Amino acid sequence: MKHYVLVHGGCHGAWCWYKVKPVLEASGHRVTVVDLTASGVNMSKVEEIQTLEDYAKPLLKVLESFGSEDKVILVAHSLGGISVGLAADMFPSKISVAVFITSFMPDTTNPPSYVFEKYLGSVMEEDRLNMEFGTYGRHDRPLTTILLGTKYLAKKMYQLSPIEDFELAKTLVRVGPAVTRNLTGTRSLTEEGYGSVTRVYIVCQEDKGLTEEFQRWIIENFPVEEVMEIKDADHMPMFSKPLELCDRLLRIADKYPKLRY
Repeated sequence: MKHYVLVHGGCHGAWCWYKVKPVLEASGHRVTVVDLTASGVNMSKVEEIQTLEDYAKPLLKVLESFGSEDKVILVAHSLGGISVGLAADMFPSKISVAVFITSFMPDTTNPPSYVFEKYLGSVMEEDRLNMEFGTYGRHDRPLTTILLGTKYLAKKMYQLSPIEDFELAKTLVRVGPAVTRNLTGTRSLTEEGYGSVTRVYIVCQEDKGLTEEFQRWIIENFPVEEVMEIKDADHMPMFSKPLELCDRLLRIADKYPKLRY
């Protein structure tokens, strides 16, 4: 039996894994889904998030609760990759493999915010559609919120997903923190912590938000142990291609079996 810990992307919550969790459990594995701070049913407000550690706190608590002999498959989607990077840096011995699904994957050279800020700088104004940004925090250290509007969700993230899942997202997405340098700080994640963890990247080929080209750049920026692909998957493969995603996750569990309870 393997143990998966699934981490959602920006503005989403643990709810987005509802198709994946039962399939992995039916295969005999244990699955924990996490709501990051101010996400899903976590009742904190986004203004309470002053650091990356604040945002990732629910994930860090989950990993902290495991025994010293426990190892998990830590899975990140989209913006959740930066919180997973921090968690892997703090608890490298508890992670068998970190999986990044069409995800912002930090490196050990730049600040954790680097790949996300690079992405924001590359997106044309017209491609942001009704993605909304706000500010909070102190005047000398402004922090940024992000809300994925329905046009952006429809055209850039959910274009191949069932309409029911798009409707679910419209109901449940929340304002979240943009993981900028002011939130993460300027210190990079460490080579001996996060850098020591085996990483696998799953490319979603029809993602119009985090394009395949940008996903390939993320991998080139910080090479991984293995790259997998899912054809005809949009930014939300847990909705557009849930069985194919589960197949990749189960193959990873078989291939990276250094897990003990």
